[in-house]
Amino acid sequence: MGTPPVIAVVGPTGSGKSDLAVNLALELDGEVINADAMQFYRGMDIGTAKITPAERLGIPHHLLDVLDVTQEASVSDFQQQARQLIRDIHTRGKRAILVGGSGLYVRAALDVLEFPGTDPGLRRSLEAELAAHGTASLRARLQDVDPASAERLNDDRRIIRALEVHELTGRPFSSFMPRREYFQPAVQIGLSVDRPALHERLAARVHAMVDAGLLAEVRRLDALGLRTGKTACRALGYSQFLQVIDGSASVAEAAESTIVATRQFARRQLTWFRADPRITWIDWQDQDLLVRAAGLCGR
Repeated sequence: MGTPPVIAVVGPTGSGKSDLAVNLALELDGEVINADAMQFYRGMDIGTAKITPAERLGIPHHLLDVLDVTQEASVSDFQQQARQLIRDIHTRGKRAILVGGSGLYVRAALDVLEFPGTDPGLRRSLEAELAAHGTASLRARLQDVDPASAERLNDDRRIIRALEVHELTGRPFSSFMPRREYFQPAVQIGLSVDRPALHERLAARVHAMVDAGLLAEVRRLDALGLRTGKTACRALGYSQFLQVIDGSASVAEAAESTIVATRQFARRQLTWFRADPRITWIDWQDQDLLVRAAGLCGR
């Protein structure tokens, strides 16, 4: 019998992905790999709705609590780590179950996707050119070597990145765009939601986070350098409750803005995942959810 496909449980925040992943792992003798970028961070527990040790029901969970809040998450690093974990899990005769709503991270683990390197010196040179000559000059250079990227990219940071990649590799940045081609066999299960019901659940969840001590968690992480981290400080809830600490928002205002931002994020997640025709969708409230999901995995 060949290597079984990687299982990925995807969908919007608040749809029950973590619970389904644990139940699948129990059913299929599997282990879970986290693909939620904000759950990489130690101490970011309440605000990310990180699954607790008790809720894991003894199932090994990988790539949780692997970064300090001052560190920057890297899709390239995640790809290497996730693929090594998948190999290790399969070698031990277990099923690898990827779970999370960070779409690019899911694709990095599952799909043929290359990450060209970086050169800080070259990056500084391009940034100096931008400061001296403006965006138009860099865009004109990019148009010569990579018209597709010049047409598509609108912000300075990504234009600089496209030029950096071309100078480093001799290939256009557009050639590194992901294809919907699995790196190895995979099954993607999406949780389809009723949006009004999801909106209610997300609001209730934010209020529960506040009651559970979200503000105290943000204060603690602020003391550990949360604001200096390029990734962690942007997490839903954390940026809003930093404003409470600064005195520019009340707890009620921060909670409401977190609810709004979370609903918007869920909508973007749905748009991202709905664009992938390889995902099989199951209603999040289906009474036979686990049975149907396990059946898709070749149990």
